Amino acid sequence: MEEEAEMERLPIDLLAHILAMITSFTDLAQASWVCRKWKQAVTQALARRQTLSFAGCKMDDDSTARLVRHAYSLKELDISRSRWGCQITDNGLYQISLANCVSNLTSISLWGMTGITDKGVVQLITRANSLKHLNVGGTFITDESLSAIADNCPHLKSIVLWSCRHFTERGLFVLVSKCRKLESINVWGTRVPLDCFIGLLTIRPALQIKPRGLPLNVGAMAMLPVI
Repeated sequence: MEEEAEMERLPIDLLAHILAMITSFTDLAQASWVCRKWKQAVTQALARRQTLSFAGCKMDDDSTARLVRHAYSLKELDISRSRWGCQITDNGLYQISLANCVSNLTSISLWGMTGITDKGVVQLITRANSLKHLNVGGTFITDESLSAIADNCPHLKSIVLWSCRHFTERGLFVLVSKCRKLESINVWGTRVPLDCFIGLLTIRPALQIKPRGLPLNVGAMAMLPVI
């Protein structure tokens, strides 16, 4: 009788622990094809993950949503776009929003996701009620998304709006007014006028507005041109 391979003797929980250390989703996919036991172990490994980052991976709507759905313990989700990055659309964000873990997410990064709009962001954010950190820099969101964030993310501490050029000062005022725990906001490259940022500080004086170096004080108001 042929002796059982050493790897086959591993309990499935231990195998899942080992597979959880693999960061490549391609390698995990290949591991799941080895046999039924390995497929179960990969599923368990995903279920234990508290962080998932697809930055730099070639991912689409279906494959990304499928992995997120298996990550029951997920706290931090990064699907930022890089040179070879995710090609996620509103449909992908909708599928992700249906995952059980979304309500427990504390951090989401959608940085540079030019294929998404307010529709997908709103669908995701309305279920991410535990969110503390959000990066939507480089996207085309408008006041509609900022309003949804303000209404559904009471624990938000920081938000990156880097180079988002389609929202207005009205959206910012709603966000800062309703997100009472907000500590930091990055508005580099936006089109919002300086006096808006000064107005935000009257609502929340301790708010950190980045980039640093902006003349955000009462004295700066006197320097603004009169229209």
